[in-house]
Amino acid sequence: MATNPRITKDTTIADVVKICPKAGEIFEKHNMGCLVCMAASAETLEEGAATHNVDVDKLVEELNANCFGEG
Repeated sequence: MATNPRITKDTTIADVVKICPKAGEIFEKHNMGCLVCMAASAETLEEGAATHNVDVDKLVEELNANCFGEG
């Protein structure tokens, strides 16, 4: 994982969507319907990942790598 990721497991899903144009396709890849979920505005990546049985650390790494070229 990047040393100073811009996205962390505590970042809300809504904030990820705002700052990362590729977030939707990454969430979809992991079967996370975050873009249409009412809870996404307040739910963190960690909470959303737990709900969908997704490894949050790998998700954060993938988001940072695809959205900011980190990883």
